[in-house]
Amino acid sequence: MTAIAPSPARVRATALLPRLALVLAALLAALFTAAGPASAHAALTASDPQDGAVVATAPAQVTLSFSEQVAMGDDSIRVMDPQGKRVDTGELRDMCSGTTIRYGTALHSGLPDGTYTVAWQAISADSHPVSGAFTFSIGAPSATSVALPTARVGGGPVGIAYDIARYAAYAGFTVLVGGAAFILLCWRRGSAQRPLQKLIVRAWVTLTAATLAMLVLRTPYTGSGKFADTLDLDGLKAVLETKTGASLVSRLLLLGAAALFIAVLFGAFARRTAEAGESAQRTGKEKGRGADKQPAADKEAADLLFGLGIGGTVVAGGIAATWALSEHASTGIQPGIAMPVDILHLLAVATWLGGLTALLVALHKVPGIEREAVQRFSRVAFVSVLVLATTGVYQSWRQIGSWSALTGTSYGQLLLVKVGLVAVLVAIAYVSRSWTSRLTDAPADKPAKIARQRDVSRETSPASVTVPEDPKRAAQLARQRAARESAREKQARDADPARAGLRRSVLAEAGVAIALLAVTTVLTSTEPGRTAEQASGRDSAATAVPNRAIKITLPFDTGGQNGKGSVRVEVDPGRVGANSLHVWVDDPQGQPLDIPEIKVAFTLPAKDIGPLPLLPERAAPGHWSASGVQLPLAGEWRIDVTVRTSDIDQTTVQKNVKIG
Repeated sequence: MTAIAPSPARVRATALLPRLALVLAALLAALFTAAGPASAHAALTASDPQDGAVVATAPAQVTLSFSEQVAMGDDSIRVMDPQGKRVDTGELRDMCSGTTIRYGTALHSGLPDGTYTVAWQAISADSHPVSGAFTFSIGAPSATSVALPTARVGGGPVGIAYDIARYAAYAGFTVLVGGAAFILLCWRRGSAQRPLQKLIVRAWVTLTAATLAMLVLRTPYTGSGKFADTLDLDGLKAVLETKTGASLVSRLLLLGAAALFIAVLFGAFARRTAEAGESAQRTGKEKGRGADKQPAADKEAADLLFGLGIGGTVVAGGIAATWALSEHASTGIQPGIAMPVDILHLLAVATWLGGLTALLVALHKVPGIEREAVQRFSRVAFVSVLVLATTGVYQSWRQIGSWSALTGTSYGQLLLVKVGLVAVLVAIAYVSRSWTSRLTDAPADKPAKIARQRDVSRETSPASVTVPEDPKRAAQLARQRAARESAREKQARDADPARAGLRRSVLAEAGVAIALLAVTTVLTSTEPGRTAEQASGRDSAATAVPNRAIKITLPFDTGGQNGKGSVRVEVDPGRVGANSLHVWVDDPQGQPLDIPEIKVAFTLPAKDIGPLPLLPERAAPGHWSASGVQLPLAGEWRIDVTVRTSDIDQTTVQKNVKIG
């Protein structure tokens, strides 16, 4: 038996695969570790009472303010006394007004002094769970038996499983859409190639399985964190009523349409394309004899191509929309623009990276891919990169908002990593493009010639003439024939040195693309820069400007009738020494709101000064003022404004300001 040694290029590519796999595994492990539990996209911006505050009398309620809209239930805010007994009424109060996102819960009356624990849990508008806890004290701090939770909702084994499903869903979508686009736009003959068929079908299975896993894991992921809750039918029903649940169900329905698309692509379209190829050869011969009639197979293939293109675009756009309508793009600023931009961004990523995966499989598994197909993909990839860059710039501005957030937040730093990977990928693509220009033509009928040669070799082979009766000997001969055929296919693939170089560069592109896809997935579960800065700056002070009064506006809700509004405070000139104070109280429509009482207190925590109480005088309906307010030292002062709208309804709102 004659052994055929693989080409040096094939040996180098094979030796490179294990090293590349190890590098990618290490990179993905680092990314998974860095991602941790899904970071909160809705940030807690304020609370009343504040974390660690000591209040003189028991508050009537506890309120929480967020940076964006959240979904909460009656059990989302729990308040426990030092012994761990709940002291809230369990009724959620919606205090949202305009751009103010605030929720609260009432407390039982007559609470004794001590330290109380507030634990809260919610689902942010972009589908990610958020939770936290803090303490406040009545009268004086005390010992408490309540331990603050160390694990965030969305973490633990359930969180890891959910994140794996999210990664798999993005990967499946990318390969499914990109592989189909590669066949329709670049290499129609690829619809009949088994390696590409397996790739796209496996991508569909991966996306479907990942979507189902996310649907059943959604209840424990946003709740208890226990796998047993995946069997909770009531929880599943509640999930289906949420925006995320509706998106996942819509994705499953669209995947049913995608299954029909795949069946037509690899069935009728593959047959018509093959028939059109054979007809084209016959037509070419007939044209030499003066015939000029378009074969019917060509028209049928063209009609199928048009239908698959329209249908595939609609289905792919619909699947991309299930992410855009339930995650980052659906919340924050300009959602009406952000959602279609996000759909285009996802489709561009899938067309580029998924098409790259299909090209890599074709180069390694199919001996006869034509140079024109590679060149067409190069043009498609170029357009995809342009769309990706344009939509990516808009998304970056929308989620970052400032240069400081680009370098000072996890989202911004991950975005810089993504930009760097895109730059590396474009550089490698340029190398691939140079290899493409050196490719020799691979005629479309070359695989057929190889098959005919294979048949001839079988007919002339002695082993094919006489089949031994010994089953072991027959199996051995079959393995030898398969090895010879595989060696011939490898020789055909490696006949062009430029083709081997292209395979290596595309393999490197695919490796960087996997890392890029991983970083992109981590970005979807990382708190955007705008929100992160807003959360970190929720207690930051208003900057003192020389010769200019300090003006702040604070929304409030006392929980009673006509208890919503805003309080405007002006400290003039906002410097050490004597200052004048003006306080205006407005209702939600911006009209003056006359209330029974307003109190103000100034505290300088850094110097342990205060609170310095102040009772301003009523100057007009909804307006109070005081003169000669002494602020002895410069620093970051906290202004506490207590608003009482009835005999029993009152609340305190706070803001830090810098006094120069």
